[in-house]
Amino acid sequence: MNAVIEFELVAGVDEAGRGPLAGPVVVAAVILDPSKPRIRGLADSKILSAKQRERLDVHIRERALAFSVVEIDVEEIDRINILQATLVGMARALARLSPGPALALIDGNQLPRELPCPARAIVDGDALEPAISAASILAKVARDRLMTALDAQHPGYGFARHKGYATAEHFAAIERLGPCIHHRRSFSPIRQLNLFA
Repeated sequence: MNAVIEFELVAGVDEAGRGPLAGPVVVAAVILDPSKPRIRGLADSKILSAKQRERLDVHIRERALAFSVVEIDVEEIDRINILQATLVGMARALARLSPGPALALIDGNQLPRELPCPARAIVDGDALEPAISAASILAKVARDRLMTALDAQHPGYGFARHKGYATAEHFAAIERLGPCIHHRRSFSPIRQLNLFA
């Protein structure tokens, strides 16, 4: 799927954390530097181990021509919904790149309305386009670190282990402790609990 004009500045964009019950959604945009050696091992972050992602995160930050990582917090997610929050994050991540890209390749099947450059949505782009793979890794590593930090601030929920996803451990912790300020009140399992709070 590499039908991108060579020598253009092409940004890959991807997110981490659309599905969890807690924590922000994190979006990254990456322009790989065509003058530097290719980064070996780039792939969809979901199929890589945490150790592989951490190693690649360092290489991407060292070798990228430009990158940005943005967080969309729980308050904004609850206000505009998770899809819109993700699209807003994509636009913000692209706008923060310097130099700016000539084209953005965005993982998925939807594009944000307002972008600083032309863009193309690519389903499974994180497995097909190296720049999107790089963005998926930066977003995943940044979000995992953030959820580990939240675990220290809000012990008992297990954020460092499940990263806010809907696991049995997480549901048990919410039932025991109630939701904390980092839980997405607009998500159905949390909203239903709030009815009885």
